Amino acid sequence: MRHARKINHLGRTDTHRKAMLSNMASSLILHKRITTTVAKAKALRTYVEPLITRSKEDTTHSRRTVFSYLQDKKAVSELFRDISPKIMERPGGYTRILRTGFRKGDAAEMCIIELVDYNENMLPAKETKKATTRRSRRGGGKKAGDTVSVPAGEKTNKVTVPKTPVVEDAVVVEETNAVEEVTVVEETAVVEEVKSETSETTENEAPAAEETKE
Repeated sequence: MRHARKINHLGRTDTHRKAMLSNMASSLILHKRITTTVAKAKALRTYVEPLITRSKEDTTHSRRTVFSYLQDKKAVSELFRDISPKIMERPGGYTRILRTGFRKGDAAEMCIIELVDYNENMLPAKETKKATTRRSRRGGGKKAGDTVSVPAGEKTNKVTVPKTPVVEDAVVVEETNAVEEVTVVEETAVVEEVKSETSETTENEAPAAEETKE
């Protein structure tokens, strides 16, 4: 009978069971997922998750404690260097068990045990923030013809915004007229200067022609 049997011995002695769980924990840390039976996966979960929690505090004492369970330097360095930063904000539940069916030989229930933060397909999708611009922030003004809400209790709940006449076009026309007048005045002044110069040259040429006749 199974009274007060909190630990599943998995049909092995104490030393054999600890060595098996140590090897499975090292493989899970190095490869991020392994395939095993459901019974072994449940025993491994209670074995490896306290070690992952210990890795959140990267000290010499923590590393030595984890190494006493794993007996693998590569797994310890992988745990403290790569896995620890990813699970820093997670308060537990670092592993996930996915059942895959039954084994043909003895019909044992099989599963995949994996680290939660390394399965990108099952992670929640991060919301992409829309880029805010000045135009989008200032777009709260009411346009012509829009309706404005009025507090309850008054006669009308909606008020239409009257359309305002456009004055920008008239200003532009006036500026263009002024520019045309300035250009016309400049052209008339140039023509007058040319005429005065031509008249002076003709006056100077007349006495010279008389001297040549004499």
